[in-house]
Amino acid sequence: MHTFIFGIYPYIALAVLLIGSIARYDRDPFTWKSSSSQLLRRKQLIVGSVLFHIGVLTIFFGHLFGLLSPLWLIEALGISHEAKQILAIVVGGLGAISALVGGFILLYRRLADPRIRATSSTMDIVILSLLMFQLCLGTLSIFVSLQHLDGGEMVKFMRWAQAIFILDGNAASYTVGASWIFELHILTGLTIFVLFPFSRLVHMVSGLAAPFRYLLTRTGYQIVRTRRKSIKPAE
Repeated sequence: MHTFIFGIYPYIALAVLLIGSIARYDRDPFTWKSSSSQLLRRKQLIVGSVLFHIGVLTIFFGHLFGLLSPLWLIEALGISHEAKQILAIVVGGLGAISALVGGFILLYRRLADPRIRATSSTMDIVILSLLMFQLCLGTLSIFVSLQHLDGGEMVKFMRWAQAIFILDGNAASYTVGASWIFELHILTGLTIFVLFPFSRLVHMVSGLAAPFRYLLTRTGYQIVRTRRKSIKPAE
């Protein structure tokens, strides 16, 4: 089971993420949106959404660079594993607090308001709840990381993540002996990848790709004109 979760399931999750997203954009491009409920209780949405997105983006890029930065590069820059671990705890902790506060506002808003609940799909509730569960796991993992300030646990998962992308058949072995909370955190994250193409999370791709589309294509901008009132000729 350990080999399946950490050696096989990552490839299943990444394949579903990639192929499913392409298929959805090709077959149902008009569903590729965040389905915002901005018109309903807008002030609460703005506060929750801003906090949530700031926190999630901080965590996302922190994980991206933290896990995929080659160990030799970190060492060449003179950054010790201890310093990297402390940086990850501080930045990740601040991002988690922001995302949790914003996420609870969004989840409460979606469950408590009958009008918003009526416009929400089952997947909306499932994916937001799963994200909140993942954020809680990530926050709890900070307390485990504080007991391993030498960076040993962090290095395990850096080697594992990089092994996945270089198709190392021994990738699962790098996480043996890790705390169960880290393992559950990874399992939940991979499951979110699987659900990604079937949820509103696909709008993340649009948000990341929009600046490049604007710069590289001629259709990346809008021309906005004021509407002129027609003037009837005098009789």
